[in-house]
Amino acid sequence: MRPVLAFVLAATLFAVLPVGSGASAADQPAPITAGGRRLATFLDGLDVESLWIRNHHVDWRTGVAEGPEETAPGGHTHCSAFVAAAADRLGIYILRPPEHPQMFLANAQEQWLDGAPGSGRTAAAAGWRRLGRLADAGVAVKAVSLANKGDLVIAVYFQPPEVTAQGPKERSGHAAIVRPSDKPVAAIERDGPDVIQAGMHNHRLIAMKTGFASHKDGWRDGTIEFFVHKTRFASASATD
Repeated sequence: MRPVLAFVLAATLFAVLPVGSGASAADQPAPITAGGRRLATFLDGLDVESLWIRNHHVDWRTGVAEGPEETAPGGHTHCSAFVAAAADRLGIYILRPPEHPQMFLANAQEQWLDGAPGSGRTAAAAGWRRLGRLADAGVAVKAVSLANKGDLVIAVYFQPPEVTAQGPKERSGHAAIVRPSDKPVAAIERDGPDVIQAGMHNHRLIAMKTGFASHKDGWRDGTIEFFVHKTRFASASATD
C-alpha cells in the first residue's frame, strides 16, 4: 500500500502546482528585508492613486495634471510616465521624455530595456538587467524576491501593432512596478506579483493579472517581461 499511497500523494501535488511553474518549497520568495520595506514606503509615497490620472496631460515627473481633462477619443494613460518618475526619484535612468514622448512610451521602454538602441545610453549601461518573461519558470517569484530586497523591478508589456487595411496601427503597451510582498508561490503563479501602477485605473497595490487586464494577450501568453535595477534600498539592506 505504501507505494500506492506515495503515488497518490505525488499525483495530488502535481495537480495542485500550476503547469509550467516549477514551483516548490525552495522557490518561496525571499523574505522582505529592511530594503524591501523602505522600497514599499517609497512606492506608497508616490501617491499614484491621486496623480498621473488618465485623460489628463501630466508632468511626467510629478504626475500633476496640466490643464483640463482631455475629451479626444482613446485612453490617455500614464503607466510608463509613472515608472519613469519613480525610477528618476531613485536616481535611475529608464527611457523617458524628452528622449521619447509619453505616447506609446511603454512599448518603447520594453524595446529599450530589451536592448534596442535609443537616443542616449543603453539599458545595460544604465544598470538594467533582464530577468525573463512571465512564462519562464520561476521568474515571477524571482521578481518578487528582488523587490523584497529593495531592488526596482519593472514589469512591462510590448503590445504588438494591430494589422489594418491601412497598415500597422500602434497600440499602447503597459508598465508597472513590482511591489515587495509575502505572497506565497501559488498566489504569485496564479495572479502574478503585486504591482503599483498608473493606467486606466491607478492602484497602489493590485495583482498583476488584474493590473494587466487590458492586455490579456500578454498575461495569457506570458510575454510580460521583467527587468531589475539595484537601488540604494537594496544596498542599505546589506548593512542592516
